[in-house]
Amino acid sequence: MEQHHQRKVALVAGAQGVIGRNLINYLLKQGAWDVIGLSRRGGSNTDHVTHIAVDLLSEEDSRQKLGQLTTVTHIFYAAYQDSNSWSGLVAPNLTMLRNVVETVPPVAQQLQHISLMQGYKVYGAHLGPFKTPAVETDAGTFMPPEFNMEQQHYLEQQQQGQFWTWSAIRPSVVGGFALGNPMNLAMVIAVYAAISKELGLPLRFPGKPGAYDKLMEMTDARLLAKATAWAANSPAGANQAFNINNGDLFRWSDLWPRIARYFDMEVAPPLPMQLEVVMADKEALWNTMMKKYGLQHTYAEVSSWKFGDFVFSWDYDFFADGSKARRAGFHEFVETPAMFMEIFDNFREWKVIP
Repeated sequence: MEQHHQRKVALVAGAQGVIGRNLINYLLKQGAWDVIGLSRRGGSNTDHVTHIAVDLLSEEDSRQKLGQLTTVTHIFYAAYQDSNSWSGLVAPNLTMLRNVVETVPPVAQQLQHISLMQGYKVYGAHLGPFKTPAVETDAGTFMPPEFNMEQQHYLEQQQQGQFWTWSAIRPSVVGGFALGNPMNLAMVIAVYAAISKELGLPLRFPGKPGAYDKLMEMTDARLLAKATAWAANSPAGANQAFNINNGDLFRWSDLWPRIARYFDMEVAPPLPMQLEVVMADKEALWNTMMKKYGLQHTYAEVSSWKFGDFVFSWDYDFFADGSKARRAGFHEFVETPAMFMEIFDNFREWKVIP
């Protein structure tokens, strides 16, 4: 019985996304965690991971599936519901968080912390040029609504008078290995390069003319997992928000030729193209490449062109100050070019690309 109390129990909402998966893997490696993963489609259980398929948009389904989770010590909230309008993001994303927070904490007497995954949208980074480097106190200083901040305000209210604390984690664009993820920039680049190479073309940066030389940064998914767990377990993380990034900056103009070298391709000057448009008819080509190279994943599984167009359209600096986390005791960093090459290696190993 003693043993049982020493183990921590993580409830991970959004367990099948690139962020959730990397967090679960990290917690399992620590050895002291049992994990309950929440997602729409569920998953297969292992020794220390139990998956629950739940519709967090439904209060009834949430109560039914989560109302007995009395052993939870930490909630890691990384679920996300997309919408085709900006204001349309608020209601579903607030509802899902509310259905977790109003169901689990009342029954989980040992709850210590609720971690909320955010992003640079809190700084208006998606809207256009924003103040850089963004610092944590810049959040929510533009015209509302913004769903990340609505979620944070909700958590702050809920936390009043409670034993548990909260943290808000703000990564840049997340780099990690995950399939079927609509927000995977490394996948966009790898598949775009593979198709360009197959057609005998050089590798051209397809983004907006002004995007090639702006300052950018990324957040490695494994670094993000470490930081998320650190903030949830460190007194310095209690009731705080943290920007979490790799710690280096890059410009596509410098990184792009290195990516071309990795794929053994020539680089040519940038040419603005909407990937969603120019890649719309490439499925037949991909199918022949699958046969030719023994690739394992369909065109639908490896296409995230819309997200690529989004990131490559940033013709303004896109970075935040990550020093608050360092001052609070989190000192990990990742070299971004090396991160890309490692993810590409993984894609090759898993027969995602030739």
